[in-house]
Amino acid sequence: MSAAPDKYPLLESIETPADLRRLPVAKLAELAAELRQFLIQSVSTRGGHFAAGLGTVELTIALHYVFNTPEDRLVWDVGHQAYPHKVLTGRRDLLHTIKQDGGLAPFPTRAESPYDTFGVGHSSTSISAALGMAVAAAQRGEERRVVAVIGDGALTAGIAFEALNHAGSLPADLLIVLNDNDMSISENVGALSNYFARALSGRMYAHLREGGKKVLRQMPTVWELARRSEEHLKGMVLPGTLFEEMGFNYIGPMDGHDVKALVATLGNLKKLRGPQFLHVVTRKGKGYAPAEADPIKWHGPGPFDPASGMIFKEAATGPSYSQIFGKWLCDMAERDPSIVGITPAMREGSGLVEFSKRFPGRYFDVAIAEQHAVTFAAGLAAEGFKPVVAIYSTFLQRAYDQLIHDVALQNLPVIFAVDRAGLVGSDGATHQGSYDLTFLRCIPNMVIMAPADENECRQMLYTGSTLSSPSVVRYPRGTGPGTPITAQMTALPVGRAQLRREGRSGLAILAFGALVEPAEKIAERLNATLVNMRFVKPLDEALVIALGARHRAIVTIEENAIIGGAGAGVSEVLAANGLLLPVLHLGIPDRFVEHGSRASCLAAAGLDLAGLGASVEKWWAMQTPERIRSVSGH
Repeated sequence: MSAAPDKYPLLESIETPADLRRLPVAKLAELAAELRQFLIQSVSTRGGHFAAGLGTVELTIALHYVFNTPEDRLVWDVGHQAYPHKVLTGRRDLLHTIKQDGGLAPFPTRAESPYDTFGVGHSSTSISAALGMAVAAAQRGEERRVVAVIGDGALTAGIAFEALNHAGSLPADLLIVLNDNDMSISENVGALSNYFARALSGRMYAHLREGGKKVLRQMPTVWELARRSEEHLKGMVLPGTLFEEMGFNYIGPMDGHDVKALVATLGNLKKLRGPQFLHVVTRKGKGYAPAEADPIKWHGPGPFDPASGMIFKEAATGPSYSQIFGKWLCDMAERDPSIVGITPAMREGSGLVEFSKRFPGRYFDVAIAEQHAVTFAAGLAAEGFKPVVAIYSTFLQRAYDQLIHDVALQNLPVIFAVDRAGLVGSDGATHQGSYDLTFLRCIPNMVIMAPADENECRQMLYTGSTLSSPSVVRYPRGTGPGTPITAQMTALPVGRAQLRREGRSGLAILAFGALVEPAEKIAERLNATLVNMRFVKPLDEALVIALGARHRAIVTIEENAIIGGAGAGVSEVLAANGLLLPVLHLGIPDRFVEHGSRASCLAAAGLDLAGLGASVEKWWAMQTPERIRSVSGH
């Protein structure tokens, strides 16, 4: 979708921020209106992150207008808010390809543009990265400025406060912009707040403030009185005492949609030295009424009709795994008052909306704080509750120490409902759930389950609730093969696999989780034995040993990294029992799988039916009796 000159005359004239900086300030509000309409039209064609980007239009324009990007470093947090940034940095006519196969990456990516100074996807990393860049510039004696834009909930994560604590103690020239899109503080925004922002960011205020400190520090009693007076004065009119205490010069809050005021304030801040903190208030979905009214629904919609606000949804073939989990949790909560649901800011995505409404006293959204979520669950479990942590595979990585130290080491019965396990598709490499089986199965006391279908998912979640140790049920994004779901819940025998097909060819296929379905088709074609392994830990060692003894070769299939994955566990069992036979491990290869549809990501990794079938058939054809004898030593 190209920006039509007659519809977007200013936007069409901008290929880089250098073009933007040639515009008079008086034209920037008009440019913002064009950019906002362009975003609405472009995202409507394919879907994508939406509401947050509409809220950062003026802020993005002001940042690129004031700072000499990319020489000055601009670091975005998460990337949900970075669509306007992509448009203004040479990618306008490709925006309609975002998140699509071969299209623009969903988040800022260093390989895509020199204006994307740091790759992001997980939240709250911007301050740490920007501080590193600022210190690097100081070490080299370079004058470049560094700006971190954090928002969309990212300031709730511990890493952000760790970075703030460090940054405030250094003399590094760093500007942190808090994009506050919480509508509850909108009444603090207006002409008076903008006046304070401009005044407190001016050179005169900074000169008087620093000069006064130098004099008053020589008189300790007067200095302490002045320091407290300054804090009291700013605390009465500005909510910045916390950031001042951490070592920042706090400015704001100011209207994040007043582009002229933003330019003036940023221009002042650019001249100041040391750590600066600018607080701007924006509105998610700004300029598009449906998104303003429901920014959660419009966070990342699919294609939609801009005129009516109707989001086009694909016809559902059945409940998603997230919905199955949500229904199970509600059913369990009805019968067991000790069940507690926890999520790190992913209520909608994890299927917890109904639970949060029906059991508000037992629902905890801890914000973007995965480490806290896990240790919080451990504390609940230590007191006899049964906490269920609903978390995406890619986000569980952030709480690995807590998983080991606070849950597994103490053998606490926390249930982890690990959503988006395997390849998720359009959110790309930062969000693929490629590693959870690898990093989980090496932890003692863990029970790890991978359902092959919808009903198995429900039964495995229930199985986890009956255990006195930590357990994991990992399931993929989207829907399953359509297996009917049994309302009755029955605990599965722990560590017991399911033999689905006894073949006669001498080949055994051991499949884990969602890839059991394509494996079944391959097994039928090759007359191979098929096992739905169900448990990654503990493995059904007895069955693996028996299969190794009566088959000529084994194939393992999983939607996880091959290295150290479930298949590696099968080989460990075979080797430990002296069973030397050819084994082929199929899974996610040793590379990052980029964005696209889930189907295209599976194909790119060789894990769709065609890719798996070709790999197994080619390898099996090579396993001649002579070669097998040479492998086994017989």
